[in-house]
Amino acid sequence: MDDAAVLKKKGYILGGSLGESSFAKVKSAYSERLKFNVAVKITDRRKVPDEFLEKFLPRELDILSTVNHSSIVKIYEIFETSGKVYIVMELGVQGDLLEFIKSNRGLPEEVARRMFRQLCYAIKYLHDLDVVHRDLKCDNVLLDKDMNIKLSDFGFSKRCFRDGHGKIIPSQTFCGSAAYAAPEVIQGIPYHPKVYDMWSLGVILYVMVSGYMPYDDSNVKRMLRLQKEHRVLFPESLTIECKDLIFRMLQPDVSHRLRIEEVLNHPWVQGKRLKSRRLFE
Repeated sequence: MDDAAVLKKKGYILGGSLGESSFAKVKSAYSERLKFNVAVKITDRRKVPDEFLEKFLPRELDILSTVNHSSIVKIYEIFETSGKVYIVMELGVQGDLLEFIKSNRGLPEEVARRMFRQLCYAIKYLHDLDVVHRDLKCDNVLLDKDMNIKLSDFGFSKRCFRDGHGKIIPSQTFCGSAAYAAPEVIQGIPYHPKVYDMWSLGVILYVMVSGYMPYDDSNVKRMLRLQKEHRVLFPESLTIECKDLIFRMLQPDVSHRLRIEEVLNHPWVQGKRLKSRRLFE
């Protein structure tokens, strides 16, 4: 049976294409039961690598079926046929964050703050569960009808494991996009997955308030050098608080990179002024 027939049997009327990733395609559909449009992520088992099938897909299905947060895309149903996996989820009716940023050529700090705070609460919820996303980027942040954040695409997500002393065991798989990847990930060094998420979150905030990437990934070697030197060029229009937060998130030294609680408590996120006016202490 083709996708339309499979979905029809389950009470969904297939619509148009919403996008495609390396291992899946996403289509819109109308749910006869819910009486509104949904998104359906379709993965063809026969067209994906064995590692994805054996490792990444089971992780994604496990995590999606257990998380429940207002700023994470809602999952309505997951079902499988002999050859395909269908994930029926909330539709980002306003598109993704990247499209929104592009159409506005960057966002005013007040708008960015509201959205970024929602995204941070989603990450805190995941990190508190010892779940990491590992593919945070503007394209994976959807917007609902009220322009609220909905984090999506958990294809590289995983549950963290801890050693006998309670410390998180480092990850070794390269995940995500180079432009959003932390320097330790690009270098192939075993990395702390939660701290990796924080770097990607810093890149997202930079893109939100500037309208462009902090580093050019067309030359990864040069990009890595600039990252390791902790060089961040900011638009002059940004407040000192916003620059300070981004600078502390795009910190190449993982021991000094801000954790999610510190980001949420930062003056910029709280809408306050820095006590010290000296930037980047």
